[in-house]
Amino acid sequence: MSNAKPGSGDDDPEMVQINLRLSEAFLEDIDATWKEQGFNSRSEFLRYVARDAVKHPDFSRAGWKQIATSEHELRSGDDELVSREDVIEMMDRGTDDE
Repeated sequence: MSNAKPGSGDDDPEMVQINLRLSEAFLEDIDATWKEQGFNSRSEFLRYVARDAVKHPDFSRAGWKQIATSEHELRSGDDELVSREDVIEMMDRGTDDE
């Protein structure tokens, strides 16, 4: 880690710059997502998801996989919409799996 450089776009002196290695394909997914979600930048989006992961550690990897699978099935026409209650139930089941 290194301290953020002046003029890096982050005016907060508490900000620290980090380096992160990602595959090109994953970075393309991240870029598409932050733009679709209306974030101002990749950094803003990554700070948001990191903060969310730290604040909600019970939200498991298995739960994310269930949501991604359901989203894919819905978009491909292989599934129906699920209710809010169904999503909550899936997440509760997913917290014990890793």
